[in-house]
Amino acid sequence: MRIEKCYFCSGNMYPGRGMVFVRNDCKVFRFCRSKCHQSYKKKRNPRKVRWTKAFRKASGKDLTVDPVYEFEKRRNVPIKYSRELWTQTLGAMEKIAEIRQRREDHHIKCRLQKGKELRKEADVREVKQHIHLMKSPCANKLSKMEKKLVEVTASKEEVMQVE
Repeated sequence: MRIEKCYFCSGNMYPGRGMVFVRNDCKVFRFCRSKCHQSYKKKRNPRKVRWTKAFRKASGKDLTVDPVYEFEKRRNVPIKYSRELWTQTLGAMEKIAEIRQRREDHHIKCRLQKGKELRKEADVREVKQHIHLMKSPCANKLSKMEKKLVEVTASKEEVMQVE
């Protein structure tokens, strides 16, 4: 069973699904659904349409360069049937899927880390600006919370300067 890729969105296309468009110069285009076909006819660029895999890769949301993706290309080579080879292939496919999932999860975690740091900095900045709302107006000395805030911001600035 050969699993084709959609020309527009790069999604998997199983046998008996989707549509095939053959141009006058015998170039074959396979589309997984009418949404992809209509977008192609409207001359849309898949790298600019947000729901395509090409957009996700171009904008850095998905992994693009990973040796695990090379295994997918090697499966279409015809080899003489052997039960032992078949069982090894199935085991390897499961391991590859697991490795791929772990790497994608790590990639997503690293992407989200930057946003987390930015939100934390914004929170600290907001607390600094509105500290007068948090402390009592009759307190002249630095409170414990204010001291802690100053320490946290100072340590954060030192870390940022080291990097």
